[in-house]
Amino acid sequence: MWARILDRFLTHLIRDGDFSVTLPDGQTRHYGNGEGARVAVTLHDPALPRRLVLNPEMAVGEGYMDGTLTIEDDDLYGFLTLAIRNVARHGQPWFRRPLETLRRAGRRLQQFNPVPRARANVAHHYDLSGELYDLFLDADRQYSCAYFARPDMTLDEAQEAKKRHIAEKLQIEKGMRVLDIGCGWGGMGLTLARDYGADVTGVTLSTEQHAMANARAEKAGLADRARFLLKDYRDVTGKFDRIVSVGMFEHVGVPHYGTYFEKIEDLLTDTGIALVHTIGRSHPPAATSPWIAKYIFPGGYVPALSEVMAAVEPRRLVATDIEVWRLHYAETLKHWHDRFVANIDKARALYDERFCRMWRYYLIASELTFRHNAQVVFQVQLSPDQAAVPLTRDYLYRDPSRADYARAAE
Repeated sequence: MWARILDRFLTHLIRDGDFSVTLPDGQTRHYGNGEGARVAVTLHDPALPRRLVLNPEMAVGEGYMDGTLTIEDDDLYGFLTLAIRNVARHGQPWFRRPLETLRRAGRRLQQFNPVPRARANVAHHYDLSGELYDLFLDADRQYSCAYFARPDMTLDEAQEAKKRHIAEKLQIEKGMRVLDIGCGWGGMGLTLARDYGADVTGVTLSTEQHAMANARAEKAGLADRARFLLKDYRDVTGKFDRIVSVGMFEHVGVPHYGTYFEKIEDLLTDTGIALVHTIGRSHPPAATSPWIAKYIFPGGYVPALSEVMAAVEPRRLVATDIEVWRLHYAETLKHWHDRFVANIDKARALYDERFCRMWRYYLIASELTFRHNAQVVFQVQLSPDQAAVPLTRDYLYRDPSRADYARAAE
């Protein structure tokens, strides 16, 4: 029965491309219009047809990790490209829609992130071995979307460009008090302290990030201007001239959006500026992939812009600028994947083969979602004062030393 239902599911879903599936009983079935590179998958577990119908994202991810689903020539990139493109074009068949509706209905419970749960969710991902992140991130450990102002930029150059772009949006002057919500390993905060003369306070829930960020500040001689606290953003007090949050809003959870922007409103001075940089979706609100929620980012969620702005609008905050980055994260993730694969023997020594397959699946699936399924990055600039920033974006490109930006803006 489940093989027949899976056949109907794949017939609806895979209309473009050349795709074949060999079932556990040895039967091979073909899908798509036969165009493009051939992708062939073999299912080795008799339970997989049922699992693929009921929860395809989880079943595919776990099947690949465990080796119960194999891809000819291990062409994970080709398989996920074909699958994600077809999902984006054709959506789910009618008989799966009730399951998707139930999943969306349960997302508020899944994303309920009080402080203890938020801390555990952060530890799941960000307290992995520091050596792992050294294998694929840039020298500054920027674990968020880079800004490819020129297509020939290296990853390190594009991450520096991202930090400069954000710093310009913040319009920082020497001595300003800056709060970095979700400071990571300290790269953004240290840049603002060193290059712009800011007085930075960063907060994180990751013990590994907290220790490294402060060690980096001490080593750079910036400990008097950049300090990093093991603290939830909800517990921060005081007033700040600027607030920056890069790659953290995805972990806030829909039930807490109001609290998040209320806290920004309370912490900003009357003429202050905040910049929230987050992954977003160009489609309506949905739910997190169950595989991502279980293995990569528990409690995480990529918001639609309508969800973000619905939480901003009741606050005493003006959206002074909203910028959408489209394929920048796809390029960032490709760099990360290529670096990870180049160091995969070291990753295998740190963990095991299953972990390496999981991490490759995560990086490739994420890249291709940005590339083919309308996932983007939003940069939302906010202030209580609508005159706090210049009237046009020209101010972002006026610095002659930033010729790469000037060329990109032309």
